[in-house]
Amino acid sequence: MTRYVLAAALMAIASSAAAQTKTNPANAPGAADTKVRLQTLGYKDVHDLRRGPDGQWTAKATRGNTEKSVTAWPNGSVIAR
Repeated sequence: MTRYVLAAALMAIASSAAAQTKTNPANAPGAADTKVRLQTLGYKDVHDLRRGPDGQWTAKATRGNTEKSVTAWPNGSVIAR
């Protein structure tokens, strides 16, 4: 009987640990998706692409003849400075 209780306790601990791992939602854009989105918007030479803790992507990119700092949000909006 104690074996079953011990086994159940170990399974409960393992499942709670697995529930705490952070996963990337299927609809969240990855680095390649973000780079393609920026290129579609007319940005070239996209580099230094980094993901922030809130899911936003920041990069350096050229549009026209000017290099800009670009932020792409998971909802699809893009801000260039």
